[in-house]
Amino acid sequence: MELFEGLPASTLATVAAAARLRRLPKDQRIFSQGDEGVRAHAVVEGAVRIGQSGSDGAQVIIRFIGPGEMFGTVALFTDRRYPADAITLSETLEASWSEAELLDLMTIYPPVAINVIRIISKRLQEVQERVREIATQSAERRVAHAVLRLARQAGHSTIDGTAIDFLLRRKDVADIAGTTLHTASRILTAWEKAGFLVSHSQRLTIRRPAQLMAIAEDGGD
Repeated sequence: MELFEGLPASTLATVAAAARLRRLPKDQRIFSQGDEGVRAHAVVEGAVRIGQSGSDGAQVIIRFIGPGEMFGTVALFTDRRYPADAITLSETLEASWSEAELLDLMTIYPPVAINVIRIISKRLQEVQERVREIATQSAERRVAHAVLRLARQAGHSTIDGTAIDFLLRRKDVADIAGTTLHTASRILTAWEKAGFLVSHSQRLTIRRPAQLMAIAEDGGD
């Protein structure tokens, strides 16, 4: 788990003992945007979708959380309200720590504090990259970047290529890429016809990553 990287094995049992563990069914809401009573969360098994709603009620997908990754933690260091909704994508084993428990861990085990800073900084860098892509790149390049990021985050090798573990609706890809559902669907359909990837039961498998990389880097020209 990224939060506890660098800790000696002898301390991991103590750290784990401080966690609250819950096994949750698919489509279970873990917290809602604006909720108080914030905790630091992490996925042990399964996956979680993070979505944020605007003033008009429309929701966009911000991020997917896979095994070993944290979520909801930033709220502990801001206004102590969750900035988004968190909903399980599949049956999920979730660990969480209260603010006091996390601060105690950070005080007793300095690597935990360093890891928290590293995690938040990495997420901020990713957000900055996505904003730059939206401002400067075509929709096709943004969709390619989004699919490749998901493959790096939750991809595993199969005989057909790199399969992304998350269940992905085309709207999810559109949200992450900052484009419309129509545009994302058109692009993904064209890539399927070209043999770059295959989609089955909301699961994407990348068959020709080099072609997607070329599109992400220079539009495939």
